[in-house]
Amino acid sequence: MNSKITLYADQNLIDGIKSYAKKHNTSVSKLVMHFFESTLKHENPNKTIPSKTSKLQGVLKGKISKEEYTAYLEKKHA
Repeated sequence: MNSKITLYADQNLIDGIKSYAKKHNTSVSKLVMHFFESTLKHENPNKTIPSKTSKLQGVLKGKISKEEYTAYLEKKHA
């Protein structure tokens, strides 16, 4: 279940993060959520993976090189 959170920040920071989110085709909410998840993961690395994330486990088969992933991202965001 999603809940609402209110954050206060400098207007220049808010404008910058909104621009970043738009450029990367995501939302500020998702960026904040990923930041919090990453922070908590580093705080407690043995904690279980969230259910939404665990559903993605095993989707990518094999290894992909950094160059292949970079090319994919460049094509996606071109």
